[in-house]
Amino acid sequence: MSDALRIALVGNPNCGKTSLFNHLTGTRQKVANYAGVTVERKVGQFSLPSGQAVRVLDLPGTYSLEATSPDEAITRDVVQGKIAEEGQQDAFLCVVDATNLNLHLGLVLEMIELGRPMLLVLNMMDEARRRGIQINSQKLAERLGVPVVETVAVRNAGIENLMNALAQGKYAKPHTELSGLKGDHHQQIATIMNDVVQFVDQEDKRSDLLDKIFLHPVLGLVSLAVMMFVVFQAVFAWAAPFMDGIETFFGWLGEVVGAWIAHPMLNSLVVDGVIAGAGGVVVFLPQILILFFFILVLEESGYLPRAAFLLDKLMFKAGLSGRAFIPLLSSFACAIPGIMATRSISDPRDRLTTIFVAPLMTCSARLPVYALLIAAFIPAQTVWGIFNLQGLVLFALYMAGIVSALVVSFVMKFFQKDKSQHTLLMELPSYRFPDIKSVFIGLLDRAKIFLKRVGGIIFALSIILWFLCTFPQPPEGATLPAIDYSFAGMLGHLIQPIFAPLGFNWQICIALIPAMAAREVVVAALGTVYALSAVDEDAMTEGLSGIISGGGDLGWSLATGLSLLVWFIYAPHCLATLATIKRETGSWKTVGVMTAYLFGLAYLMSFLTYQIATHYWA
Repeated sequence: MSDALRIALVGNPNCGKTSLFNHLTGTRQKVANYAGVTVERKVGQFSLPSGQAVRVLDLPGTYSLEATSPDEAITRDVVQGKIAEEGQQDAFLCVVDATNLNLHLGLVLEMIELGRPMLLVLNMMDEARRRGIQINSQKLAERLGVPVVETVAVRNAGIENLMNALAQGKYAKPHTELSGLKGDHHQQIATIMNDVVQFVDQEDKRSDLLDKIFLHPVLGLVSLAVMMFVVFQAVFAWAAPFMDGIETFFGWLGEVVGAWIAHPMLNSLVVDGVIAGAGGVVVFLPQILILFFFILVLEESGYLPRAAFLLDKLMFKAGLSGRAFIPLLSSFACAIPGIMATRSISDPRDRLTTIFVAPLMTCSARLPVYALLIAAFIPAQTVWGIFNLQGLVLFALYMAGIVSALVVSFVMKFFQKDKSQHTLLMELPSYRFPDIKSVFIGLLDRAKIFLKRVGGIIFALSIILWFLCTFPQPPEGATLPAIDYSFAGMLGHLIQPIFAPLGFNWQICIALIPAMAAREVVVAALGTVYALSAVDEDAMTEGLSGIISGGGDLGWSLATGLSLLVWFIYAPHCLATLATIKRETGSWKTVGVMTAYLFGLAYLMSFLTYQIATHYWA
């Protein structure tokens, strides 16, 4: 793509820039990090009607080129041509929200002063017209000295006009003679607004009505709690048929492949190691995608900034900023993007506190573990006629993580030197229907990431674990399962006394070790260990959930199951998360302190859970 047209999208947060990027590129996009920093680099490609290839870069949203965060610094440096790997862009598409032109023109004027080739994209024009806002785009182009194109990114409207404008090279360096514009940026914006914008009706009745509910001090919190509750109910209820289908498929695959492999050792490797390990994780893909679906819909609808605003006062009392809400919500999907999202928090104290508590949010990698243990020990029954008991338990686990995060942040604020208050300033975008294409692309990206982990690290760890569980072979006359004599068995028995007060057996201890590489591996590890521990075919055909809940030598008590659930609320995330914390903070001390406190919390809370459960439900 050396001869491709190079363009970059720049704009304020919530201007519809990412939706425009998704509609232009579809699935032909990739995400990586800029060298030396953790800021995402999102690049895609598409072709113009003429057949010319276009490389498009989606820059992080910013309100100004005077950067106050790493995200904004990247946007500033790309615009100024300071990042060698990006080079000089042929054109910048400056995307603005037509319903909030007054705010977004500030960045446009800064771009014009730099003299870069640009094209102004008036996005969300349908919403502007619905609200009675009339914008004379031709006069706007004359006033700014740059070409203007109208679009509605979520409906593909105007996309053809935009592509035609690019094909015709209508992007151009701004004319320096901005006719009639005098004074500073505020005065220039006032002149432009008076000249090119007419307001028939400035009220957004739909947004006003919804804000009376979602921003209400009581109704807003109730609606947020109900929303979260519905999400966790759906994770179990909606995913069940898909999970059953995946589980049946992998069981069938294991039987078919196993029948073709005569060598017992190779058969064990493929069936017990690879297929059982990978299948035990892939089965939870539907639940993860359902969780992500709700997060993406809430983000696309414009609700998330309002939730942050609503929770600001509550979170401040706990030592957090309302701006921490979105990073913490992202951590429900994965802690890594959640920790990276703290770059939008300008205050160092608030940012560090958010990083410290982000791992307590229940990430999607823990969902397979929760799903396994809940299915094994919590009956699938209806409570009060409408609620799924398993969904209620899952909701309680998520709430335990949230409450624990608030408690930890409350304790941390007493150890912070900075006791000053910090004001939350945040734009509340108009409510809009989620962009189906953007949601679909987001889910597709998440599925790819998850399956890559299964095909990469989880696949490799499953094979390594199978080897450790298989060798050395048991001696002649051995009476115990072969795994007891293996390297894994020896290690599990060695560390088991440390975890005995928590109710963990040596099989669980083995699974906790590869869990530091990836949380999902726990299920695969347990599947491999118990497949090799089973001494009869009946036990092996029961499935992992049936084995651990079935009593006998391989079964767990209810207290052990609850203890392990609590362990995963607090235990440190994968090594990738710890590495991200090191990159974000630049401090191994921070990583060490976080690891120590999370392991300490996990041990303490699991100990209390096991002892209490043993006392009351033994």
